Amino acid sequence: MNYKNGREVLPPSLLKELQKYIEGELIYIPKKSNERVGWGVNSGTRQMIETRNEEIFTLHCQGHTIEYLKQAFHLSQDSIRKVIFKKRAERCADEADQKFPARQ
Repeated sequence: MNYKNGREVLPPSLLKELQKYIEGELIYIPKKSNERVGWGVNSGTRQMIETRNEEIFTLHCQGHTIEYLKQAFHLSQDSIRKVIFKKRAERCADEADQKFPARQ
């Protein structure tokens, strides 16, 4: 989040009005609700976790145990299981879509 000086970005009349309520302090002005991006999109965290989860699933399919994955990725056994189940469900859904494409 970038800090902006109100004098540089606000019209003088609006700045004067805001100073009636808050002066010399920081204020956060949220984006319009329809313009918000999802969690982790801007920072790249969402993609990083997706890549990690793909790696977990691939290693599991190659025969690595949940205990090994737990230690390798520093996650709980439940978290590893959730990743595997979710990825398996996504793959099954993708395969079903390929076998039975939606009719136009």
